[in-house]
Amino acid sequence: MDEDQIEGCVSGYLKQKGFAQNDDQLQLSNTDSSLQPDTLNRAQLERGSARYHDGYGRLRSWAYRSLESYKHELLRVLYPVFIHCFMDLVSKGHLQEAWNFFNTFREDHEMMHSRDLQKLELVLSPAHLVEMEFAHSLRQSKFNIKICRYSYELLLQHLHSMQSSTIIGIINEHVGFQVTAGQPSSISDDPEAVTLSGSIQDAANKINQKEILWGMFEDSVEDHIDKSGALLSGTEKGEGEGKEGDNDESKKRSIDVGKQGNSVKKVKKEKVSSATGKNAKPEANTISAAPRIKPELPLPTVSTDVELSILEDLRNRVQLSSVALPSVNFYTFVNTHNGLSCSSISHNGSLLVGGFSDSSLKVWDMAKLEQQSTTYFSHGGNDTSQNEHIIGQNSGRRQYTLFQGHSGPVYAATFSEAGDFLLSSSADKTIRLWSTKLNANLVCYKGHNYPIWDVQFSPAGHYFASCSHDRTARIWSMDRIKPLRIMAGHLSDVDCVQWHPNCNYIATGSSDKTVRLWDVQSGECVRVFIGHRSMILSLAMSPDGRYMASGDEDGTIMTWDLSSGCCVTPLVSHTSCVWSLAFSCEGSLLASGSADCTVKLWDVTTGIKVPRNEEKSGNTNRLRSLKSLPTKSASVYSLQFSRRNLLFAAGALAKSGF
Repeated sequence: MDEDQIEGCVSGYLKQKGFAQNDDQLQLSNTDSSLQPDTLNRAQLERGSARYHDGYGRLRSWAYRSLESYKHELLRVLYPVFIHCFMDLVSKGHLQEAWNFFNTFREDHEMMHSRDLQKLELVLSPAHLVEMEFAHSLRQSKFNIKICRYSYELLLQHLHSMQSSTIIGIINEHVGFQVTAGQPSSISDDPEAVTLSGSIQDAANKINQKEILWGMFEDSVEDHIDKSGALLSGTEKGEGEGKEGDNDESKKRSIDVGKQGNSVKKVKKEKVSSATGKNAKPEANTISAAPRIKPELPLPTVSTDVELSILEDLRNRVQLSSVALPSVNFYTFVNTHNGLSCSSISHNGSLLVGGFSDSSLKVWDMAKLEQQSTTYFSHGGNDTSQNEHIIGQNSGRRQYTLFQGHSGPVYAATFSEAGDFLLSSSADKTIRLWSTKLNANLVCYKGHNYPIWDVQFSPAGHYFASCSHDRTARIWSMDRIKPLRIMAGHLSDVDCVQWHPNCNYIATGSSDKTVRLWDVQSGECVRVFIGHRSMILSLAMSPDGRYMASGDEDGTIMTWDLSSGCCVTPLVSHTSCVWSLAFSCEGSLLASGSADCTVKLWDVTTGIKVPRNEEKSGNTNRLRSLKSLPTKSASVYSLQFSRRNLLFAAGALAKSGF
């Protein structure tokens, strides 16, 4: 065969395989032999870099022109193709073409992946792809996209018609598809629709194989109360039988009452339970069923007064369910001039604290404000109206306690279980312990190297956890000024922290879009939860310690099973940041507070049992969302269920008045 026949065969083979551009290169090499090698290579490189722009642009135009019912599934392919086109151009040295490509198409992904784009902006050379952890993990991982079969077939047909080896190669190497039967999902922003697998997911799967003990700690206050309650019921039963021993009818009635506990308050509680609906569950349905775990940390003893107080609250607890929603008490800070950084409410709802950007904390005692007709609090200002009362201008007396000591904005504050201590964290890299009895600062804890975003007391008190911009979380005790444990492993800021009910674990949420569970005793990470698309801002643990909820910047809430490390289901309803989460005392309801000025209530127990076919059809969120409570233009900063299942909430008004 002569050279023309060989070239014809090669050209036909390349066209058959979709490599038409290679045929042009062959013709160019034969027709223009006068070109220098450097000029030829430069022309080929320029055409190669243009293939990324043209291929992605054609795929993008086709996806946006698709039918509405399939468009949201097909658009999921664009983001992984976009970032890998950009990184491929950078790795090949086409820096100018890479930035032209990035700036041309970045608007498509600003809403869902703004933080990822900010990190990719720092990639300025091929070396950065190896040195930057975020870029390196993306190059080593693979995107898994959930898509229905018909959408998948449409995508394959279009890729075949495009004959773009560049785009096809990126999809084959970096994108995997989870093809589902039936119609496309009705949830366009399903957090589980696009997930990462590869080095990150493999490491998480390895960590998640470790055994954890998710139950409550044994010998807790609740256990003591259960025992004392049983003894009390038996005593009352005996007294009732003795007083009515001569009357057979009365004796029979006393025996029946004795079987029911023979407690007047308990009878009242049962009446309340029956009034709330037939679906109301027994008080200890999940708490008593949870296994008891021995705490790894030496826990402080609980005083008798505290036990009696908790006992009184438990006796008066209102049972909640999907048909018996809680009462909500919302405290609004007005005239803060955007100075409120955080807020927190004590466990019994008697104290409210606000942390401000001027480095101060202000604590209000609800007992001193019972006679006032309003619950709107001010950080200062002179605007008053007929329906508004400004705290601090009553007879010239200040009706809050001012705590000063930090030298930077206060980012978090939390009360101890009894409310006698208050912790605060600040941009000044310190944590301060305050006494609400003495109204004084007791200790200043130093250890973090950067601003501290969150701090939380343990359920048993004495210990507390903090997290910081330095990418670590730390365990402290009140009697030591240095941390006991340092948890390191997140790739970005650790934004929130939460204790497990048995005090053996803490959970941390980070800007790296992951939640991690840490063993307090060893400091080892025992769970990694992957699924969020943006930074995690809030965490909550169910009372039995089996489930965890996490809320992110996009408004998505995800519930997790701690044993398996898997997501139970996402809850998509908020339109802005979820700043606070709280489980009810029996664990049947979840409350969420958001910057979209709403408090939402979710039915956790029924949602966990939703069939997979209903979850795929998009009915899960409608079944779980019980009620949305809008505020008067006030973003919700904090939520707290009291022991009696009253929901307290607090937030700052976005403007100076209504």
